[in-house]
Amino acid sequence: MAGRYRIVSATAAAVTAMAGLAVTPDAARADLKLCNRLSYIVETAIGIEDKGAAATRGWFRIDPGQCRVVLKGDFAAEHIYLHARALALYGGSPAAQTGHTELCISPGNFVIAAARSCTRAGQRLAQFSEIKPTVADDAQVAVLAEDADYDDAQARLAGIQRLLTYAGYDASPIDGLAGPKTDAALARFLKDRKLTAEAAAAPDFFAKLLEVIEHPEGVGFAWCNDTRHVVMAALGVEDKDAVHARGWYRVEPGKCLRPEIKGSPSMLYSFGEAVDGDGAPVRRAGKPLTWGGTKLLCTRETSFELTEHVDCAAAGLSTSGFAVVDFSRATTLRFREP
Repeated sequence: MAGRYRIVSATAAAVTAMAGLAVTPDAARADLKLCNRLSYIVETAIGIEDKGAAATRGWFRIDPGQCRVVLKGDFAAEHIYLHARALALYGGSPAAQTGHTELCISPGNFVIAAARSCTRAGQRLAQFSEIKPTVADDAQVAVLAEDADYDDAQARLAGIQRLLTYAGYDASPIDGLAGPKTDAALARFLKDRKLTAEAAAAPDFFAKLLEVIEHPEGVGFAWCNDTRHVVMAALGVEDKDAVHARGWYRVEPGKCLRPEIKGSPSMLYSFGEAVDGDGAPVRRAGKPLTWGGTKLLCTRETSFELTEHVDCAAAGLSTSGFAVVDFSRATTLRFREP
């Protein structure tokens, strides 16, 4: 699993770790800009506190290598907070940004004026980190970065590599460096989609990659969720007589998700479980609503990557029945209610 990502402040010359520091009112004299140097597309929400009152606003989607203005002009702020999450399609992506301040968010685009108390349907508290942006180019800039410390161009390429691999085009390793393997995967994707070479540099290229992943018919393996519930899915990949299981991937209602599959596995296994808004299993006739089979593999409630599947209980793990997936052809496994 990739490393935890972090918030940093940025200048033109350097990137240094900056989290949990206060912002003075005098600093809030220019646009607030967030820059994404992760290899993941993220959705962000911001919180502004002044004179004891806190407000939040979201969501701002930011592609790898992209900077986006999230507040324009002068604004009064004693503290500025940030919450960031990678898109659900990434499954085992970097852990969500943690913080020590809880403010309200909402599922769709939102502006919450009194963000300490979540009073409307759908609102919930989430952890925000306090940030201290650096003034650069007449803007306040804060950067999301990961352990690789990509620059903007490297983050964009690493983000493309990651989504190409999810879409069934092997561009690994995800390292933000150009090379024959990445070039070949990108060229094949462009050819299959009848796109010109210039399309890869266009601002909407990540949207094109997402479209292929979310509507994956005929391209590799994917889950599609035809229920009204969130489905948490896990995948088992058998290669050289060993089974590597990982989860959980969050498959939203009405959406498709393509898990990353490396190499040439001899067999795939799939398990899915519907959950409610609190993350508890959805039950039908007293039993959890699941999609699986007879292949028993170890799992656990939190995110996992496991290769040992003997005596799961003794290792403090659960046992789940996975379905065998016919991977000899392009396969889309659809979660449907009975």
